[in-house]
Amino acid sequence: MLSAPRARRRLSMTSLVDVIFLLLLFFMLSSTFSRFTEVELAAAGQTGGQAAQAPLLFLQLAPDHLTVNGVRHALDDLEQSPLTNVPPGSRALLSLRGPVDAQRLTDALVALRAIPGITLTVLGR
Repeated sequence: MLSAPRARRRLSMTSLVDVIFLLLLFFMLSSTFSRFTEVELAAAGQTGGQAAQAPLLFLQLAPDHLTVNGVRHALDDLEQSPLTNVPPGSRALLSLRGPVDAQRLTDALVALRAIPGITLTVLGR
């Protein structure tokens, strides 16, 4: 007895399109996050006698400005701040004020790392 040939089912393209869409979304997101810069972070520790003699600067980062020893500055005009005239080995303490997001902190750290002669310590909350 010969049976009738079975009709082949049509392949569904929906699952293939879903997989391609998810892969595309994953690669788009991963390439977006890879553009951000790396920021070197160092833990605060004990300092020697030489570091204790270096000038100490107090910085306070807010969502809209940066305060350097009590004087307001924008991140773009740090050239007019006292940070440009510090002797090598000077220490700066950076504290956060208000709702400072991670991108704002990263922008500030990149701007402050470009100034030669200071060692930056970020204070926790």
